[in-house]
Amino acid sequence: MLRLSKLADYGSQVMAYMARDNTVHSASEVAAATGIATPTASKILKMLARRNLLASVRGAKGGYVLSRSAGGISIAEIIDAMDGPISITECSTSTCQQESVCSTRSNWQGINQLIREALEKVTLAEMIEPKPQIVNMVRSGGIIA
Repeated sequence: MLRLSKLADYGSQVMAYMARDNTVHSASEVAAATGIATPTASKILKMLARRNLLASVRGAKGGYVLSRSAGGISIAEIIDAMDGPISITECSTSTCQQESVCSTRSNWQGINQLIREALEKVTLAEMIEPKPQIVNMVRSGGIIA
């Protein structure tokens, strides 16, 4: 199963929250709004700031703000900030003990690159756009009236 870490998931939630109004937010405010524990929210904000996705604002009304527009931040960047380089297998970004005899390494690297490229194309701005919810109005036996 391919799955993001909890920190990467939380990082995307934090960034989505911050992108909705692009104002300065404190760690406690982000925690309350997202349901993430304050120490975890603080850790995530610092990690995102270290990767220049957020800017730190000092002072009594300080906190964090997006470092650039939501349209200029990709989901791949957020995942990288939380988890490091996207890698679906060990050999996708480094070498392993099986490298000399591995017949699938180059294929996994190609798959990894395709996934990375797809995530680079999705921006934070796109992630916060509301999507219409499709309701299935058909049940067995016919259409619901």
